Amino acid sequence: MTTRAGFIALIGEPNAGKSTLTNRMVGAKVSIVTHKVQTTRTRIRGVALDGDAQLVFVDTPGLFRPRRRLDRAMVAAAWGGAADADVVVLLVEAHRGLTDGVASILDTLRERITPKQTVALAINKIDRVKSETLLALTAKLNDAYPFAQTFLISAERGHGVEDLKHWLAGQLPEGPWLYPEDQIADLPMRMIAAEMTREKLTLRLHEELPYQLTVESENWEERKDGSARIDQTIYVARDGHKGIVLGHKGETIKAISTAARAEIAEFLGRPVHLFLQVKVRENWMEDSERYSEMGLEFRDGNA
Repeated sequence: MTTRAGFIALIGEPNAGKSTLTNRMVGAKVSIVTHKVQTTRTRIRGVALDGDAQLVFVDTPGLFRPRRRLDRAMVAAAWGGAADADVVVLLVEAHRGLTDGVASILDTLRERITPKQTVALAINKIDRVKSETLLALTAKLNDAYPFAQTFLISAERGHGVEDLKHWLAGQLPEGPWLYPEDQIADLPMRMIAAEMTREKLTLRLHEELPYQLTVESENWEERKDGSARIDQTIYVARDGHKGIVLGHKGETIKAISTAARAEIAEFLGRPVHLFLQVKVRENWMEDSERYSEMGLEFRDGNA
């Protein structure tokens, strides 16, 4: 049997649906999803199978104009993911269309994509617009860039996703599989657990705060009864933020811990004892060690 394997980078503006599509393709939640932009910070690889092909999806941070060092590191990670991929899929939101952000991504694709790479277009959230709008947008985007193929999908509902997956499988180079058959992600488990807790924080907290915190799994202990004890630290940038994360009489942190513990336990398929603490580290966004923990490159200058 001839097998195929390769990397597929999902790129697009923040909130275009890259994480939702990754999870849909993999059939499990490997990438965190919230309604807030810039949720994905690192390149998360989800592994899916289609017949004799192994598809390794690189869910990249959303592409936007960076302002801070963390922004620059995220954008660099996204373009790094695209540069390493066999196939690049640009996700565009149907109801937003050809925005300035999408136009900027197309300009960068022209500069950075090599002739060996295949670039496909996936117009997502198709249930939000009428069919004539979709046809016009498809024509407009294909005039702007020579996409190998265009797919109309709803990552959330699953419409068109199997067709996209099957087509992608056929585009990958022949070769042995890159991961064991039962592996669905290549992030270390302690990082996936930290991301799950950060998702719960992002959903619970409002405004800028979610972007000013990070979560790290400091300790992971396997217990004899098959359960795991996980100690995580939530780093915030200011004293005032610590109070918000803890909440009145610790109610917010308790609710976050309960939700995160349930999701981590479901993912692992066994009981989890989760312990959270909040630490103020004023300049964590300028701390190279925090970037290493997130799998990002600590960079100066522009991405």
